[in-house]
Amino acid sequence: MNAGTDQAAQAVAAGEVAPYLQKLNTAQRQAVLWGTTGVIGRPDGPLLVIAGAGSGKTNTLAHRVAHLVACGADPGRILLLTFTTRAADEMARRVARILAQALGTGPRSAGVGIAWSGTFHSVGARLLREYAGRLGLDPAFTIHDREDSADLMNLVRHEQGCSAKDRRFPLKGTCLAIYSSAINTGSPLGEVLQSSFPWCAQWETELRQMFRGYVEAKQAQQVLDYDDLLLYWSRMVADPGLARDVGARFSHVLVDEYQDTNRLQASILLGMKPDGLGLTVVGDDAQSIYAFRGATVRNILDFPGLFDPPAVQVTLDRNYRSTAPVLAAANAVIALAAERYAKDLWTERTGAGLPRLVALRDEADQADFVVEQVLARRENGITLKSQAVLFRTAHHSARLELELTRRNIPFVKFGGLRFLEAAHVKDVLALMRWAQNPRDRVSGFRALQLLAGIGPKIAARVLDHVTAAPPGCALLAEQPMPAAAEAPWREFAGLVEALSRPDGAWPASFEQACRWYDAQMERRFDDAATRRADIAQLAHIAATYPSLERFLTELTLEPPDATSAQAGVPLLDEDYLILSTIHSAKGREWTAVTLLNAVDGCLPSDMATGSSAEIEEERRLLYVAMTRARDQLDILVPQRFHVGGQAGMGDRHVYASRTRFLPAAMLGMFEQIAWPPPDSLRAGSGQPVPAAIDLAAQMRDMWR
Repeated sequence: MNAGTDQAAQAVAAGEVAPYLQKLNTAQRQAVLWGTTGVIGRPDGPLLVIAGAGSGKTNTLAHRVAHLVACGADPGRILLLTFTTRAADEMARRVARILAQALGTGPRSAGVGIAWSGTFHSVGARLLREYAGRLGLDPAFTIHDREDSADLMNLVRHEQGCSAKDRRFPLKGTCLAIYSSAINTGSPLGEVLQSSFPWCAQWETELRQMFRGYVEAKQAQQVLDYDDLLLYWSRMVADPGLARDVGARFSHVLVDEYQDTNRLQASILLGMKPDGLGLTVVGDDAQSIYAFRGATVRNILDFPGLFDPPAVQVTLDRNYRSTAPVLAAANAVIALAAERYAKDLWTERTGAGLPRLVALRDEADQADFVVEQVLARRENGITLKSQAVLFRTAHHSARLELELTRRNIPFVKFGGLRFLEAAHVKDVLALMRWAQNPRDRVSGFRALQLLAGIGPKIAARVLDHVTAAPPGCALLAEQPMPAAAEAPWREFAGLVEALSRPDGAWPASFEQACRWYDAQMERRFDDAATRRADIAQLAHIAATYPSLERFLTELTLEPPDATSAQAGVPLLDEDYLILSTIHSAKGREWTAVTLLNAVDGCLPSDMATGSSAEIEEERRLLYVAMTRARDQLDILVPQRFHVGGQAGMGDRHVYASRTRFLPAAMLGMFEQIAWPPPDSLRAGSGQPVPAAIDLAAQMRDMWR
């Protein structure tokens, strides 16, 4: 222990509030101090922190990590699990700042960091590589992203003759979704098919056979997919000996966003810490909205009862984000949930106005209203970036996007292509993956076809030869090639051999691959110049990692955004409106939030009303949307939706009712308005409608 650690420990033992903890409120401080008031550095029993929306969850967790270190816990034995790498990086920065304050800024506090922090998937990948020998894995295994996994599934699908069925057999993406759902929920295949993919239930036998073939193909090629990273880790800690080894590595395990974990992730935590000693989970049952990814709200609801005695619970109920009227309405929505941890968020932020419930005629009026309000707020000093329009499903914003484009209002829509999904980025990564693992057939198939003159047939033949040959890449240069491809092939074979050397210089080897690929881009893409910016960014990112292995693993699990036209045109405006699904908006906040289509059929979605659990998750979606707003909240209720074509092309329409999650008893919490106002409804009423512009005068003036 250094002097700073001694001082922090003494302050805790004496019941004093250390300076770095003084800005925390009482509940936050309770969460931070749990387990450190007795024997310093000793992990205490399990802790559940119920952190309401805007309650300073991230700040509290960062303070707890820093406080544990300040009180003597070994930072190398702390495991911090988050749901994105960005969240882990942000947490690490906060922990460093707090530690500097707690321990002082001298040399002893420098370099103190949490070695084991990241997503479940990234930490799982690290542990699996370390324990690969005891698990029958090659430590150099490749990790497939979703698209690569779907491609491999498609190869198996074709090999087993499923693509030739005379009846509609599920495509590769659906097959992978079924497989992933069964793995992450821990449910039998038949149950998954009946509940989520009923039209595929007739193919249960064929799917089971295909999934076995898919697993065998992954094992033969030494590749793991996203789900394997959790599945293997879970099976590893199910073994008593391995569980003791892995669990003993970490004195404290802290988990953020616990409400978004699936059954596999919960089993991993319980396997490592069956008695709960040193285990802290933080989350909010009211924000559990990712069941479609396999997450289950039961994990956080049932957590205390997993241990004897039950886990200690601390509730963070002070909201620092929203005004009191917005918060009151959100509290009322979630109060009607069938099962929840009791908490009523409160705030000291007063607000002049109630959130607005806006009745509109149809989606066209909804788009016009949003544009009018967005521009009005902008004139009042609220930038476009400080405003967000949220919706349940991506296509709900289609009409609004057309209107924004027509009015020349820049916007960004969350949920587009990610960096790894851009074709040119996938090309370079496939080349690196195949050089690292020649048995990775999906990556090799893509990499080989980067050369002019090499198509699927030649690529498949080369892969067959490589798989059958002894380890090493020397065989590549000897492969028979068409005359036109011989010289490029020799260059390519030399590149792959250089990239595969364990002692190759890093990141120089990656830069070599990028230079080779750059020569292929003009032939492959019309917009090569734009895509080169992504490849340059990729090289810059690679240089920040210590090895090719770490680079491929981390980039696959947590890709950054892309800039190319393939993934969205780069913004030229300094300000832009945010459009986002509610799922993508979680964890974010804006000064003003507008929610589209708050009607039954849209929220709750008509595809998510098959069970009470689905309906409860839809209620939580509305709660999450409402709690993104700091000062202003508009909830829009269009009364009719045109069908069979766009509005204005006929009059086929259906009527919708206000979402069931805002019953009549709750309406007093909103300012209710109708738009457009009655005095603007002149068209079609028999009153003359004045022309907006004098075209006749303009035509005459052209010839003055």
